[in-house]
Amino acid sequence: MSKPALTELLHAAVTAVGGTERPGQVAMAEAVADAVDDGTHLLIQAGTGTGKSLGYLVPALAHGEPVVIATATLALQRQLVERDLPRTVEALQPLLRRRTPFAMLKGRSNYLCLHRLHEGVPQEEEEGLFDPFETAAPTSTLGKDLLRLRDWSGETDTGDRDDLRPGVSDRAWSQVSVSSRECLGATKCAYGAECFAESARERAKLAEVVVTNHALLAIDAIEDASVLPAHEVLIVDEAHELVSRVTGVATGDLSPGGVSRAVRRAAKLIDEKTADRLQTAAEGFERVMELALPGRLETVPDDLAHVLMALRDATRAGITTLGNTRDKSVQDEDAVRKQALASLENVHDVAERVVESSEFDVIWYERHDRYGASLRVAPLSVAGLLREKLFTDRSVVLTSATLKLGGDFNGVGASLGLAPERVVGDDAPDGDGGTAHKEIPRWRGLDAGSPFDYRKQGILYVARHLAPPGREPSRRDMLDELADLVGAAGGRTLGLFSSMRAAQTAAEDLRGRMEVPILLQGEETLGELIRRFAEDAETCLFGTLSLWQGVDVPGANCQLVVMDRIPFPRPDDPLMSARQKAVEEHGGNGFMAVAATHAALLMAQGSGRLVRASGDRGVVAVLDPRLERARYGGFLRASMPDFWYTTDRNQARRSLAAIDKAAKESLAAKESVTGGAKSAAKA
Repeated sequence: MSKPALTELLHAAVTAVGGTERPGQVAMAEAVADAVDDGTHLLIQAGTGTGKSLGYLVPALAHGEPVVIATATLALQRQLVERDLPRTVEALQPLLRRRTPFAMLKGRSNYLCLHRLHEGVPQEEEEGLFDPFETAAPTSTLGKDLLRLRDWSGETDTGDRDDLRPGVSDRAWSQVSVSSRECLGATKCAYGAECFAESARERAKLAEVVVTNHALLAIDAIEDASVLPAHEVLIVDEAHELVSRVTGVATGDLSPGGVSRAVRRAAKLIDEKTADRLQTAAEGFERVMELALPGRLETVPDDLAHVLMALRDATRAGITTLGNTRDKSVQDEDAVRKQALASLENVHDVAERVVESSEFDVIWYERHDRYGASLRVAPLSVAGLLREKLFTDRSVVLTSATLKLGGDFNGVGASLGLAPERVVGDDAPDGDGGTAHKEIPRWRGLDAGSPFDYRKQGILYVARHLAPPGREPSRRDMLDELADLVGAAGGRTLGLFSSMRAAQTAAEDLRGRMEVPILLQGEETLGELIRRFAEDAETCLFGTLSLWQGVDVPGANCQLVVMDRIPFPRPDDPLMSARQKAVEEHGGNGFMAVAATHAALLMAQGSGRLVRASGDRGVVAVLDPRLERARYGGFLRASMPDFWYTTDRNQARRSLAAIDKAAKESLAAKESVTGGAKSAAKA
């Protein structure tokens, strides 16, 4: 029997999910199939409404070889595993003559640990060892969560935290979960045969398609942990998030509190001399951190280097001697030892990494109002790591609604360790502005377009007449402009701010002069805020980074998206400024490669909040004149949807008022029809 055509398979899948085939989706599916068949790599931008999930699922399933799909958000993981994959597999089974097995796999801490659930949590020495289920008051929030977790453990088939609804606090979950370092191992654990995490791994080994997240993909690459099953194809959805997620996994952190916890955990399991040495080293580190000022450390100061070497050597001695228990009163000694070992290893690894001070790392101090100072170390770039670990021995497809920045894919490609499109070889530039020493994999970019007519559905308005933003969040002219726009729109506004302080200032100002409800990020859970925003047409929602990428409210309730300023990274951001400097040292334009690319990605994501369906209409207003006046403005605008462009404030207000009027008339008509139907039913 001949192999079914890709178009036939795609048609069956789209029909199964109740969707509509679109040219961009067909082009995407064909490009993915070609890349997979040729063993090459593909960056593909697919706008909202394109149907990109089926655009990569269908050719991946048709290929018939192991595939890993990595996503950034829980929402997309659930959509794939609970909706798209089951329907697609069912639809393709008659054509492919096989039923493709699939599974979800996450990091170990996402699964309920039966050992910790039944045996209790190893605690620090001064708190003693106790069963949290016994000590937590049944009437407290923690107590209720723990009791519900115990009941749920007997009902769940997966033990996956995300299957628990409603969820529980991070504090409650930490009582019943372990990290990979803390895990006893299936062969040593009394509950190994029933382990949810091990069961998930076994299902993944047997599956042809495994859905995971960016973090686990990063762990698999960075730590050479081989937590993912062997696969020939890797598909990275929401790929614009990949670099930041990998950077997060590769970032080390040391704080006095964390070091003290590690010392306490190990104290009962090592000899007194080693314990005293650990305690002395921890106290020395704490004293140095008391004087730490936020900012990058170009070189490691002598006092910090001295205490870190002492801490490194003391933790190494503790790791070596750990296991010679000197207090037989310790219960569940294996679990206590494993937790202590994990804590000491983390302290040791970060201390050693900072002491060695690689030119490829960035080191800095942070200070938090609540948690105090911490020492952080992160890779200057993850481009080389991604190039070496991801793009070898497999075909990689990276997709997102925002990958094409400034008109091409090269900016995102460079951050992933890829040379400019169609440029390969030993001398191709790497992600830091230098040159690569290994052959760069072949790849191509494809813009699958969007089903939306952006020029007819939206306006990009830039407030050219405003003063350029300074350091102060309180910009009176900007707040006046914001109030005018919100008033013209009748509410219906998503306010995207570059800082929480700016969002708070704007919310307080508008609440004092307008009647429309203003919701502010942080005053309620994000999910609840978005729900209320979506349900009430007059409501506005103001916030920062989470809202730039995490809001999907189609329809009339989001008709104005406002950005207070271009979201460049803060000038004092240690990692971003270091990356910018590195590009400049290699002769590149550090501002465009780092700061402008960062801003372009966020502005592409933020402006994408406006049009989420074919009937949506509205305005994206940028209250920063630099988008019109500055030389880099064209690059940023080219990264955003192709809205009709204007700097005429009166035009923007008139358009918003007209859209608001049409929305109100539509709502009134619907209510009239509903009221008439109800009257007829009563009659």
